[in-house]
Amino acid sequence: MDLSGLTIKKAYQGLKEKSFSAKELVAANLMEIKKYDQKISAFLAVCQESALKEAKKADELISQGKNSFLTGIPYSAKDVFSTMGIETTASSNILKGYFPSYDATVIKKLKQAGAILIGKTNHDPFGFGSSTENSDFKITKNPWNKDKVPGGSSGGSAAAVASSMGIFSLAEDTGGSIRQPACFCGVTGLKVTYGRVSRFGVIAYGSSLDTIGVITKTVEDAAILLKEIGGKDENDATTLNQPVPDYLKTIDQDIKGLRIGIPKEYFTEGINKEIAEAINKAIKEFEALGAKIESVSLPYTEYAIPAYYLSGISEVSANLARYDGIRFGYSEKTAKDLNSLYLESRAKGFGPEVKRRIMLGTYALSAGYYDAFYKKAQQVRNLIKQDFDKVFEKVDMLIAPVSPFPAFNIGEKAQNPLEMWLADIFTVTINPAGIPGLAIPCGFTLDKLPIGLQLIGPQLSEPTLFRAGHAYQKTTDWHLQKPNLK
Repeated sequence: MDLSGLTIKKAYQGLKEKSFSAKELVAANLMEIKKYDQKISAFLAVCQESALKEAKKADELISQGKNSFLTGIPYSAKDVFSTMGIETTASSNILKGYFPSYDATVIKKLKQAGAILIGKTNHDPFGFGSSTENSDFKITKNPWNKDKVPGGSSGGSAAAVASSMGIFSLAEDTGGSIRQPACFCGVTGLKVTYGRVSRFGVIAYGSSLDTIGVITKTVEDAAILLKEIGGKDENDATTLNQPVPDYLKTIDQDIKGLRIGIPKEYFTEGINKEIAEAINKAIKEFEALGAKIESVSLPYTEYAIPAYYLSGISEVSANLARYDGIRFGYSEKTAKDLNSLYLESRAKGFGPEVKRRIMLGTYALSAGYYDAFYKKAQQVRNLIKQDFDKVFEKVDMLIAPVSPFPAFNIGEKAQNPLEMWLADIFTVTINPAGIPGLAIPCGFTLDKLPIGLQLIGPQLSEPTLFRAGHAYQKTTDWHLQKPNLK
């Protein structure tokens, strides 16, 4: 049996039936990392010793009948999650050598559920990028074509799951950082309703936009995980005081009569023809399953990129002020005084993309420009939210592309920041609105590059998205395809 290729549900059944042990399952996934990560570069750290120790404990719990769905399940986490005693860098030199003294809430919840962390994954520093080329440590490759990017910022997490190096990965989405790499790597990615999952202990990008989600092999696995990691957290005032449902109870319900909107602004001339064709075929599949399809409009979509980036980078300017060379992370030892310590530590610790965003954000917040830029972005952000509110009075959810093009060549857009930012044109719209999105595979280009679509719903509509996504995956096999890593 290929233990590294299992889903959470199949691994749980195998462990319960004693077909294999947690130690064997963890060892099989660690072996995949050893065999293939030198080609993919998905991981920044591998927790082999601690993972095998935890697997032994998991086997003891399983033998006593005390296991949950996640007991003994190996996973990775994007390196923005604080992990006690394990280096956490946010893929930036400014945090190299930082070992947190506590776990992020989601890491703690997964640990309590019995899941086993096998490594921390590479990404664009602090989440700043769409290709995982900006990391200060390495460039992650797409498992389907190693000359291509895996997407970003959570490219390491998506590449790891697509390569069967861990059964799932914990990630973070500020403007598409889960959905876009999931699309490029042919896996499933969940961006949750803002506040559904605690952000405590997660290194911030834009605090009003950041959401914690997962990258998995199936929609069903994403539903299992959200039940475990969602909920109110006293350490995060933005978490919703709403009960977390058992998503598996409704996931198998049919989608007859489900009203699905197709936003015309997402199907523009700039979209790749093969992507448009694949998504149109998927729309017909949903229609065949009983959904009602209708065209809708989101007129403020064209302003989403500037509104999102102005909001995000302004928050970056504030959030990254804490990295001063004194409290934690990189500190320039040759600095002559306090001022030069600040300047030299930040100059050497931050990479080009991080500096670009700090400078632009500081400019947008400065006297004389605040009203023209940041305040205006917040007003447009509200209009984007109103767009979605109006549309969801007519339909239950939307289907849209994740990206206007498939995975692009490494280095192709690296020298053109604006072109790189435009890669997020279909994903950034929902973060300002605080609504959930689910990215799932729906085809391949002629060059065998994955194509993905996203299902978008109103706040707390995850049960509907899971139901629709699961229904689609039961009738298609795009999510079952695996890259050839040899």
